[in-house]
Amino acid sequence: MELFSLLMAGENLGMPISRPMPVIAHGAYEIRLKDRHGQYRVFYFVKGRDAVLVFHFIKKKTQATPYHEIEVARRRLEDMR
Repeated sequence: MELFSLLMAGENLGMPISRPMPVIAHGAYEIRLKDRHGQYRVFYFVKGRDAVLVFHFIKKKTQATPYHEIEVARRRLEDMR
């Protein structure tokens, strides 16, 4: 996906495509995707210039990201670090 190539090149995607998710962890972000079937969120962490860790993906069903999904994302990122 082109977005990940940009991240690996050190680009900051910024809003409305990406935003920081400090509620998950310092340095965690979400990519905001939308198509005719719904809205999706891809949670990622840029690990230096070597890697982009994609650690969670959800289909949005409500305005706010559910607390349960935040907790799952926190655990997965911690396991990957």
